[in-house]
This record gives sequence, C-alpha cells and structure tokens, in this order.
Amino acid sequence: MTTSTALLLADLTGVAVFAASGASAAVAKRLDLFGVAFVGFVAALGGGILRDLVIDEVPPLAFADWRYAATAAVTALAVFWLHPQLARLRTTVLVLDAAGLGLFTVTGTLKALDARVPAVGACLIGMLTAIGGGLGRDLLTAEIPVVLRREIYAVAALAGSVVVVLLHVTDQTGPAPLTAAAVGVVGLRLVALRRRWSAPVATLRPPRASGADPRTDRDW
Repeated sequence: MTTSTALLLADLTGVAVFAASGASAAVAKRLDLFGVAFVGFVAALGGGILRDLVIDEVPPLAFADWRYAATAAVTALAVFWLHPQLARLRTTVLVLDAAGLGLFTVTGTLKALDARVPAVGACLIGMLTAIGGGLGRDLLTAEIPVVLRREIYAVAALAGSVVVVLLHVTDQTGPAPLTAAAVGVVGLRLVALRRRWSAPVATLRPPRASGADPRTDRDW
C-alpha cells in the first residue's frame, strides 16, 4: 500500500468517524433526516474544507472528490436509522471522536506541509482541520463548542501537529511514525477524558456586597 493510498484511507476513516459523531449529536437534538445528514456532513468535512480554503486549494477536496461527500452522507444516514443501538454506546462514540481527531490532525498537517506552508502555519492548519468539523457540529446543535470548554481537545490536536511537523523535518514521514503520531493524539484525548484533565479557567470574583465601602474594597 502506497503512502497516498494510506492517507486517503485514513482521511475517509476520519470522515466516517466525525460524520457519525455529528449525526449522533443531531439525533439527540431531535433533528429530521435532512438535519441529521447536514450536521453529519459539516462535522465530517468542515475541517477539511477550512483547511483547503486556507491553503488555497479550490474547489475543496470535499467537493472535488465524491468519495468524501458519499462517505459522510452514508455514515450519517446509517446513524439516523441505527441510533437506538448507538445511543447505548456513548463510550464508543467518544473513542471514535478521539480517533477522528488523531486522523485529521495527521492528514491536515501533512497536506499543509505538502502545500509548502511553514512549520508554525502547518501546525495551526493541522489543528484547525481536526477541530473545525466539531466546532461546526456544536454550533449547529446549539452547544458550547467543545474546543472552548475545559476539556483537552484542541490542545491534543495541536500537540499532534507539532509531532507531525517534527517528523517531516527529520524525514520520518513513513506510515509507522505517522500512525504513532495519530495514536498519540488519540491516547492523550482519551487519557484526558478518563482522568478529567482540563485547561485552567478564569476564577470569577464574587459580587461586592451591597452597601460596602468602596474605599475599603479596592483591587491593588
């Protein structure tokens, strides 16, 4: 199997995984068949479309290659019909979402590097490719995007992108190292979920009691 074929399979696998995640979220919000398919499409291909627009590859691959749209649509429709069984597999959905995060991080970063984007930009594009679909999914289903919550999500994708760039610089972009990088992202995401790791959040000060003397309640 050539590297290009392996990357295509990884990309399509990521599309299917994120389509299932988006469709599951849409089913939970009681959307109709079209709504489920649309949210699944956005979740699966939103990050890739954003990536292609940033690197000036038009039309985006999601529209130029029918296999991407077909994979997203078929997966979303399958989730619509099979959701009673999938509803009991929340852990499985989380694992699949983590797997999609790892796959899209690697493929997005590699595509940015192939387009001769500098290292820092390639890291950011790889992260955006991985989180863009989930961001669209959460916005369409009226949820606070997971990338803005305390969970370790975007940070895991960014760390994976840095590893892929380092592998590229050292000319170690074979299937085994890239697979290891994707597995690392998946592992970090799952461990963060298991151990409830989170990024720090701002501490809000309690409101000042009414009638307090402002001369004795100053912030220095």
